[in-house]
Amino acid sequence: MKKLGLFLASISPGLFLIGYNIGTGSITTMASAGASYGMELILPVLLSCIFTYFLIIIFGQYTIVTGDTILHSYRKYFGTGFSAIVLVSLLISEWVACMGVMGVIVQVVQEWSKPLTSSGEGFSPILVTAIFGGIIYWIFWQGKHRFFERVLVVFVAIMGFCFIATMFMVAPSAETILDGLVPRIPRDKSEMLLLAGMVGTTMGGVLYVVRSILVQEKKWSIKDMKLENRDAAISAGLMFILSFAIMAAAAGTLHVNNLRIDNAIDMVNLLEPLMGRFSVTIFVVGIVCAGLSSLFPIVLLAPWLISDFRNTKRDLTTTSSKLLVLFGVLLGFVVPIFGGRPVFVMIVSQAAASIVTPLILILMMILVNKKAVMGDYTAKLPRNILLAFIILFTIAIAISGILGIF
Repeated sequence: MKKLGLFLASISPGLFLIGYNIGTGSITTMASAGASYGMELILPVLLSCIFTYFLIIIFGQYTIVTGDTILHSYRKYFGTGFSAIVLVSLLISEWVACMGVMGVIVQVVQEWSKPLTSSGEGFSPILVTAIFGGIIYWIFWQGKHRFFERVLVVFVAIMGFCFIATMFMVAPSAETILDGLVPRIPRDKSEMLLLAGMVGTTMGGVLYVVRSILVQEKKWSIKDMKLENRDAAISAGLMFILSFAIMAAAAGTLHVNNLRIDNAIDMVNLLEPLMGRFSVTIFVVGIVCAGLSSLFPIVLLAPWLISDFRNTKRDLTTTSSKLLVLFGVLLGFVVPIFGGRPVFVMIVSQAAASIVTPLILILMMILVNKKAVMGDYTAKLPRNILLAFIILFTIAIAISGILGIF
């Protein structure tokens, strides 16, 4: 048991990224893709997870070698303007995600709970939001990084079990899965938006900015390079497995019955007749754990990113940090109070996140090629070729996101 605890502690940065990455944004985009197109879009997900593996390593190694985090470095070497653009873009994307994530959780729980209430309307959306928002803020109030890591490990473990178990109950055929690995061009703007959303949630630039912060928090040094590589492999590998499981569950049930997901409640309404109450309950538990494991890092990001930008100590006990986190929690009430389509909100937020990613990667490519910054760890030709290819890939996805949104 002690060895397991030490192992989990050694890969806690990767688990943190999984908790952030596989949230209701991933669930809604992967489930929507699986329902609408079966496994046709699994190849972009696989590519984005492979690219994410390499980018996690690159951004982590940059901080290991230089000791600097990303936004501070961008401000230091490229000026306040570029760094501010990245900061504002990431903050807006994350705050929009707060609304969408909580909206999805609440609608799913309300729909699932309808048979449990005498009125048949399910649990009160405001009450559910207050409970989950209170849990998130209570976790934050503990103020200890080690405690955050342990909570996320629990959320990620439950989420992973639920989605993988659901996939095995309704898995599509091997032929369908292999067909999804055949490259194809998006057929319409809806598919473009979904594609951008899926890649945005897997390769969002904020992921790499946060990676830098986590590596600095972990105090990894040059001697920890192998540990950093292992952590990156586990993180990216589990991201793909969970994304695959969600898409496969939707493809094996909704797509074969020509059903689509337009709202969060569709995931309960449409899946229950096909999978049964027990299977849907497991799926709902997975959605809730995914939402909470994603919401917590999201609300933490505002004070973390601002501290990174200003190059100040990441102190979550300050009044400004508490107010920023509270603001993020309160944004969760927007959809339950004012209504809206949280699935669409989530897809748009993930697509928007993909738009700033090329800028983040281009600036990093410049930095890792500076001998004065990286010394003996300056990027070699193979790494530069790979980075250039990934940047072109993210630009193509960003264009798809823009076309899909408008």
